[in-house]
Amino acid sequence: MHDSTPTRSGGASTSAHEDSGRAGAAPVDAGRSRPLDVVMAYIALTKPRVIELLLVAAIPALLQADRGSVHLGLILLTLVGGWMGAASANTFNMVVDYDIDQVMKRTERRPLARHAVTRRAALIFGLVLGAGSMLWLGLLAKSWLAAFFILLTILFYVFVYTMFLKRRTAQNVVWGGAAGCMPVLVSWAVITDNVDAATGAWWQAIVLFLIIFFWTPPHTWALAMRYKDDYEAAGVPMLPVVMSPEGVTRRITIYTWVTVLCTLALLPAAGWVYAAGAIGFGAWFIVMAHRLEAGVRRGVEVKPLKLFILSNNYLAGVFVALSVDAVLGLQTLSEMTTLF
Repeated sequence: MHDSTPTRSGGASTSAHEDSGRAGAAPVDAGRSRPLDVVMAYIALTKPRVIELLLVAAIPALLQADRGSVHLGLILLTLVGGWMGAASANTFNMVVDYDIDQVMKRTERRPLARHAVTRRAALIFGLVLGAGSMLWLGLLAKSWLAAFFILLTILFYVFVYTMFLKRRTAQNVVWGGAAGCMPVLVSWAVITDNVDAATGAWWQAIVLFLIIFFWTPPHTWALAMRYKDDYEAAGVPMLPVVMSPEGVTRRITIYTWVTVLCTLALLPAAGWVYAAGAIGFGAWFIVMAHRLEAGVRRGVEVKPLKLFILSNNYLAGVFVALSVDAVLGLQTLSEMTTLF
């Protein structure tokens, strides 16, 4: 759930603010633009691009938990509740990181850093979203277990990752990335609490959790290589700040391999569509990670941001394959083997 979204010109992903705040921009009606600016600032607090990725992780879990069935109402309820929970955690993250966001070029255009929203207002906003998320999942989605997972996610992301790990250890995203895996457990809880005949066993949710857990470090470290100077100036000990490029890319490769191996652990519970996606996209991810490492070792110019973007596409591809496989209710590989 950590913020790992590259933005143009090193700023935050709030182009609406940048456009409205540029010197020399065309004059606009202040009475009409101010409410829109405020709304856009609050939206930016939630880190929409990060939330998109979290929702991508939630959907396959919602479908795999009861293969062959699409519980549209539960899916929509879970996505809305999950969005509010993730938005709450991201807002609290900006409140805590207010100081370093003003130092880093990549984040200097965030709402709090440029004083578009006060820290007090952002704190209240985060509290409302968090409470709303838990009540939504507990009362409407009828899963207090999912509500508990959301609370655990927010507390872990804010207090463990943002306030403790992020500024103290280069292992920050390794352990802090666990917060970004929680949408899988939230989704699984909603389906199993509402569908008595749900076919998915909890071990599958754990595998999905581990896929995201091991995917997070290479994904984030590739971005951190690009913005190493930013993190160093802010005093954040991201791995590329405290370790040589050779060491960083070596670890990126290792975690990439572990991620792909975790996707293969789910093969017995899925069909051929997922198998093809996991193997094909996995091979692509591994090759590109090795290429980045080889380029660094040869001393040639590398573009780690390409691997960062590819890692997003990789995870999306694997999860889309799983979603399609689950919706079709294809015969699983374990079921196929029982025929022989």
